[in-house]
Amino acid sequence: MKRRLTIAVLVVVLLVVAPVATFAVSLRLQYAGDPPAAAKTRNQDALWLGHAWVDGRKTPADVTALARQLQGTGIRDLYVHTGPLEHDGSLPLAKVSPKAKWFVDTVHAAAPAVRVQAWLGDVVQPGKDPGMDLDDAEVRQRVVASAAAVLQQGFQGIHYDFEPVKSGSKGYLAVLDETRALGTTLSVASAQIDPLWYLHLVPVEKWWSQDYFRQVAERVNQIAIMSYDTAMPLESLYGGYVAKQTKLALEVTPPTTDLLMGLPAYWENNAAHWGNAETVSAAVRGARLGLGDSNRQNFGLALYVDFAATQEHWTAYRDGWCVAP
Repeated sequence: MKRRLTIAVLVVVLLVVAPVATFAVSLRLQYAGDPPAAAKTRNQDALWLGHAWVDGRKTPADVTALARQLQGTGIRDLYVHTGPLEHDGSLPLAKVSPKAKWFVDTVHAAAPAVRVQAWLGDVVQPGKDPGMDLDDAEVRQRVVASAAAVLQQGFQGIHYDFEPVKSGSKGYLAVLDETRALGTTLSVASAQIDPLWYLHLVPVEKWWSQDYFRQVAERVNQIAIMSYDTAMPLESLYGGYVAKQTKLALEVTPPTTDLLMGLPAYWENNAAHWGNAETVSAAVRGARLGLGDSNRQNFGLALYVDFAATQEHWTAYRDGWCVAP
């Protein structure tokens, strides 16, 4: 009995503890050293904005304050939440975003260099049921029609955030192809890339294979990785994870596609997101380490999300990324 218990313990160590420890050490090593001085903003950054900007809760004074907040940063794109889409792909514009045109016009007057994209999305099957079925051609047709409708409100692009998209999903690729026919800027919020080459096979739909990420990136103008909610318990491990994600994405993102890494400008503390570990400063440093000496100009960082971002988050982004080397 004792011998069997000893063998069982050894099996657990070999199959579970040792691989996890090895992965943790590798992430810590990714976070070691100093980022190159030139790994700074290329003025291709972005900010996710909540729904309040298009439903009537915001005022001209709020837009003025937003434009002032953007000064001295590298933020070029605003993804303003204009959905959510219905599960059938439709979007009741008059009900959901009655002030969208006002916001686009007002922010363009206050910050002319900024591009404003409509952030549309929904939960999708099979990970979420009920949810949108992207394998249904009629649903995709309504999604594209909804995207066309919000473009009439003045938006300069479409930013899709469908979750959780299963790695290999053909329906997701199809809706991207079909949206491209609108001839507008198309960007997406993407899942994280599998850092171990087999996690995308686990039925939690958290990761994409690197090849599937490439397929998505080839179909869009801009791809922003949601590099947060990683379950990393330490800041150094989280920063190393972001560095690894950055390197994996750089390997397969076409040179014509903008690549952005998400920054967790919000506070949560749960099994998926350790608040003391997932910090903006760690994400910025990790992205810089992952970028390294690359001279890729269409690379940036994207802050999620405006209504939760504190002054501490903004300072970490500015001091870590926007200050000239």
